[in-house]
Order: sequence, then structure tokens, then C-alpha cells
Amino acid sequence: MSLNTIALELVPPNVDRGREHALEEAEKVLRCSKEAGLEDRIRHVMIPGMIEEDDGRPVEMKPKLDVLDFWSMIKPELPGIKGLCTQVTAFMDEDALRTRLTELGDSGFEGIAFVGVPRTLNDGEGTGVAPTDALSLFQGVVEHRGAILIPTREGEQGRFNFKCDRGATYGMTQLLYSDAIVGFLREFAATTDHRPEILLSFGFVPKVESRIGLIEWLIQDPGNEAVAAEQQFVRTLAETDPAGRRAMMLDLYKRVIDGVGELGFPLSVHFEATYGVNTPAFETLAEMLAYWSPDTR
Repeated sequence: MSLNTIALELVPPNVDRGREHALEEAEKVLRCSKEAGLEDRIRHVMIPGMIEEDDGRPVEMKPKLDVLDFWSMIKPELPGIKGLCTQVTAFMDEDALRTRLTELGDSGFEGIAFVGVPRTLNDGEGTGVAPTDALSLFQGVVEHRGAILIPTREGEQGRFNFKCDRGATYGMTQLLYSDAIVGFLREFAATTDHRPEILLSFGFVPKVESRIGLIEWLIQDPGNEAVAAEQQFVRTLAETDPAGRRAMMLDLYKRVIDGVGELGFPLSVHFEATYGVNTPAFETLAEMLAYWSPDTR
């Protein structure tokens, strides 16, 4: 069974803001959903397990609430909504990771994407379990086992195929600011028999991105011309008026959905408001879902 979902990403708040801010986030999700006509449409929240990365992050990384702690605070406020999360595996041994995954599942997380070391380290570094090993080791613990999919990354066809061989049931894309995923999945479908579910990730770009540049930093891949083009698209979005910005995102969404819709992959939508939940972001999501949605197809 696929997740077949609309998922909203919620980043755990800083520890010093705690429960009060967590409850404010849950309230904003409900209020903005209603204001944008999306009441009862979001089926999952996707909570990333945050780890420190390189020093160039435009917004300072302060200690965050643990995924489980954050979820325990907001879950009672979001009736009918289940959890998805990312779990860093590279710093936990097998027994500790098994305990952690069991706790996540028992608390209502239906899907867990395994991720590895931050960009400051090389693949394979870290004393714990590699994400590709976790995919096979915990098939009996986690039903929906995810892998991150970055269609512009060099060697990603082989990397993603290997993750599927190891037991990945879904791929969650990096934020999409081009239709590169279309060519990627077309080639993947032509060369493998794997048909994992794909969580297509889209992110709202507000005007403040022009000043801060967090989204551009998140998708960076120095020397990669395809990513440089995506970063330019993000800059253009940030500099465009709200109506034009929404039209550009809708056009991108249509190109992606039309391009991948007939390739045989189950599809879900994962949406992120990088600078925080707000009604304009939800209105953009609503327009996208009016074109195609996993819950009304």
C-alpha cells in the first residue's frame, strides 16, 4: 500500500521556544488550511530530524526539539493527521536505532526516510548504521521506508536504484525548482523494474528569500549547472509579485505532474514553507492541488 498523501513539512522549533511554539505551529496549520480551503486535506506532517551542517547556513542552527517530543506536543492538536519523518542513522548502532524506530512507529509515524551524514562528512562516515543498510535491516519494523532523491545529483540513478534494491518503498525528493525529476524518472522507469512511491517536494518561496537565501543554500550543489539554474529560479520567484510567483509555481507543478504521471510510480505531494506556515503558502498549495491531487485522482 502506498502512502497516497498530501504531507506538510513542519520543522521542530528551537528547544528554547518549546511547547508554546509547537502548539502555535499546530494552530497555524489548522487555521491556514481552513483559510485556503484545504481543511482536512493534509494527511501527514513530515518532521525532519535536524542535524548541524556546514557553517554557511544563512539562518543560525540552534538546538531543536527532538522529533518525537515535537510530535507528542502537536499530535493531539491535529486529529486525523499521521506522521512522516527523516531519521539520521549514521550515529546510532543497530540496537539503538531499532528501539528508536519502534518508538517512532508506536507514536504514529507511518513513514520514515533514512538519511546519513551531513554535507561536512563523507558517505560512510559515522559510527552507526548506513541508511542503505537500515532500509533492509528494518523491513519488519518500518512499513514505509524512505530514501532521499535528488534528481540533479551526479550518479543519482545508480544510487537510487541501489536504495530500492535494499528495500526503499518511497523516495522523497529534494525541493523541486525545475522539472529535472521528469527526465530522471523517465530514465529510471526505462532501465529498472522498481516503482517506489515518489513524494514530490515543492517549497513556497516568499519575498524574504531575496534577503536571506535559505532555500538557495538548502538546494546548493557547487559546480552543478542544473542546480545553478534552479537557484536562479528561486531568486526569480522571490523577486516576483505574489500572483506571478503563484503562477510560476503552478506552471512548474503542472510540468512535473504531466511529465511523471504516466510512468507507473505512485505519487504523493510533500509541501514545505521553509520560512514558516502562512496562508499565502497554503493558497499556493491549494492551486497546485486543484490541478492534481493524490486524494482526488
